[in-house]
Amino acid sequence: MTAADRDHALDHVVVVMFENRSFDNLLGRLYEPGDVASFEGVSGKNLSNPIPDWAEHRNDRHHVPYGIAETMDTPNPDPGEEYQHVNTQLYGVIDPAANRGLPAEDMAAPFNTPPPGHTPTMDGFVTDYISAFNAETGRQPKYHEYAQIMAGYTPEQLPVLSALARGFATFDHWFAEVPSQTFTNRSFFHAASASGFVVNAPYRTFPLHNDAETVFERLEAAGLTWRVYVDPPSPLPFTGLIHSPRLRERFATHFVTTHRFLEDAAAGTLPAYSFIEPNLWHGHNDMHPPESAVLHGIPFDMPSSLLGGEALLATVYDAVRTSDSPTGSNALNTLLMVVFDEHGGTYDHVPPPSAVPPDPDAPPGQMGFAFDRLGVRLPAIAISAWLPARTLVNDVHHHTSLIRTLRERWNLGPPLTRRDAHAPDLARLLTLEHPREPQDWPHVTARSVPAFDQDLIPPDTPLNPLATALFHGFLTLARQLGATIPTTDETTPPNGREAIAIVHESAHTLFPGLRPPTG
Repeated sequence: MTAADRDHALDHVVVVMFENRSFDNLLGRLYEPGDVASFEGVSGKNLSNPIPDWAEHRNDRHHVPYGIAETMDTPNPDPGEEYQHVNTQLYGVIDPAANRGLPAEDMAAPFNTPPPGHTPTMDGFVTDYISAFNAETGRQPKYHEYAQIMAGYTPEQLPVLSALARGFATFDHWFAEVPSQTFTNRSFFHAASASGFVVNAPYRTFPLHNDAETVFERLEAAGLTWRVYVDPPSPLPFTGLIHSPRLRERFATHFVTTHRFLEDAAAGTLPAYSFIEPNLWHGHNDMHPPESAVLHGIPFDMPSSLLGGEALLATVYDAVRTSDSPTGSNALNTLLMVVFDEHGGTYDHVPPPSAVPPDPDAPPGQMGFAFDRLGVRLPAIAISAWLPARTLVNDVHHHTSLIRTLRERWNLGPPLTRRDAHAPDLARLLTLEHPREPQDWPHVTARSVPAFDQDLIPPDTPLNPLATALFHGFLTLARQLGATIPTTDETTPPNGREAIAIVHESAHTLFPGLRPPTG
C-alpha cells in the first residue's frame, strides 16, 4: 500500500444497505451501562409498550416489556412499515378507529397522523403490531405472538455486526429520512428527496415519476466513478427501479453483482463510490424480518435473513480489510458504511426529531406529509482505518449525511436539497493521526446460514409485500422501456410461479450485469 495519508482516507466510499431493522432491535444491547461514556441503548432501562384495551389476548397484562428475541426470524410475521403504520407506532394513534385491523392501503385519512406539535411517545408498537397481524392473518395474535415486536438481539446472536460496531464507530442517533418504508428512504439516501412520494404504492410512482437529481449524476459530472453491486440471485436492483427516470441509461453499465465487488476490491479497482444491495429476492439476506408466518394457510419458515445478512457483511468487510493495492483502493483509503433503509416496524425507544423539508416551498406530499420529521432510529456503523475502536457518535445523523460527505470530499456542487444541506459530514469523525493497520482490525466469523431451498415454497403462493413492490415496479419500468410484459392486476399479488417466470425472462435484458454466469 502507499504511505498512509489521512487526506486520502475517503478516496473510496463503500455502503452496504440492509433492510428494516431499528437500532434497539439489533444494537440496543451493544454496551452495558458503564461500559462506555455515553450510549443510548436498552440495558438498565424499564422499557415497555402498553397493550391496547381492545386486544383479545391480554392475559391480565397491561404492558409488554422489552425482551430478547428467541429466534433469528423475529418478529414473524413482518410488522407494518408504511407511513400509516409508523404513525401508530410513534404516537399510539389509530385515527380513524376504523383503520384498526386494516392493511395500510385500505386506511383512511388522516392516516393515523398525530395533531400538529405532538411529540412521539414511542408507545404504539404493540398496538400497531396487533392491528397489522390481524390485517394479515384474519385474527388477533396471542400474547406470545405480539410480544415479539418488543424483542431485540444480543451481541452474541449477531457476532459480525456487534464486532464491527465495537471495533469501529457506532451511531446511536442515526435516523431514517422519512417515517415510512423502503422506496422513499432509499430515494432520500441518494437524492435527498423522494419527489413527494411517501410509500411504495402505487408501484408506478417511483419508476416513472421520481425525477429527483441523484448524487450518482453529480459524481459523473465530476469525472468520478460509481457502481451498484447487487448480491445474486437478485435480478432487480431497488436503486435502479427507484431512480430509473435518472439512471436508466446506466442500467447496462453500472449495475453488477457482488462477485464483481470482490474482484474489484482484491484488484484495488473499486470506484470512488460503491453501493451494495443484498439479495432482496427469494432466500433474501437483507436482514428483513420474515414477510409472513403463514402463506395462505401453509406454515413456512424462511432461512434467517439476519444470519444471511451477517454472512454478506462479513464477506464485504473482509474484502475491504484485505485489500492492499499500493496504487488503487485499499483498506487505508476506503470508508465502509453499514446502514439500514428504515426500521420496518421494529421497536425503538428514542423519539425521532423534526427535520428540514427538502423543499420548503413545495406542497405537501403523498398523504399530506410535509417531510418535516425524520423516521425511526436505525443501526449505522462506520468502518475505517482512521477511526478509534469503540467510537460512539451521539449527535444526530441521517441518511443524507452520505450525500453531504460525498459532496464535500469531491466538490460535487451545492446541496441537492435543503435536507442534505443540513446533514452532518462524516469526514470529521476520522480523527486518528495514524491509521490502524488492517491486521489489527477485528476478525469476524458469521454463524452458519441455513441453505435456502426454493422448492419448499409453494409455487402458487402470492408474493409477499416487498416482492410485490419490486415486481410491479419492474413491470412498470419494463413496459415503459418497450418490453412486452403480461398484463397484471396491481391490486392482486401475483403468485410466485408467475412472477419468477416473468422476471427471469426479462429482467436481465434491462440489467445484463446481473445475469448469472453460464456454463
